Amino acid sequence: MYTDEPFSAYRRHPWHGLEPIPEGVEPGIVRAYIEMLPSDTVKYELDKSTGFLVVDRPQRTTATPPALYGFIPRTYCAEEVAARCAHADVADGDPLDICIFSERLITRADILLNARVVGGIQMIDEGEADDKIIAVLEGDNIWGEVNDISDLPPIKTERLQHYFSTYKMIPGKNVEIRVDGVYGREEALKVIAASQQDYQNHYGHLLQTSE
Repeated sequence: MYTDEPFSAYRRHPWHGLEPIPEGVEPGIVRAYIEMLPSDTVKYELDKSTGFLVVDRPQRTTATPPALYGFIPRTYCAEEVAARCAHADVADGDPLDICIFSERLITRADILLNARVVGGIQMIDEGEADDKIIAVLEGDNIWGEVNDISDLPPIKTERLQHYFSTYKMIPGKNVEIRVDGVYGREEALKVIAASQQDYQNHYGHLLQTSE
């Protein structure tokens, strides 16, 4: 149970106050908090101190996310996540990002949903591990039975790779981003477990320990 009163008095904090795995689901299902939609031309993200969704910046280019975009609660990318990346010594110090495909249009952010993990992208942004978990909406009529990255059409992953390799590009400026590492469900679950351990190591004091 999340017990930090400044956050939990009125509404549970989306990062600290929610379980990453919904109760009673089968292995490989996680909870996701959605920050951005495929139609968004403004970068929204969670304000970590208040738990509200805020405008971070307008997108400089015409690129929009090719999937629902958010994070898995009570995860953190630090030493354990970086240890799984051969080309980075540190991670980005944020909750673990997740991209979710849905056949039906979801028209609002600041929501929770259950997602089936199928794989991930090992993104390295300015030398920091910044993994993106790939998932499908649980129960989706088109994608709900997909279990691994190999079950998705390759174009789905390619569009994610292209978006994350270009969304920070500015004419005349070099941006050091690598998104060439794609992995399947088994590795994705290990990355999630590593991010949960990083959360415990850095923010475990926020959680009530049962005797």
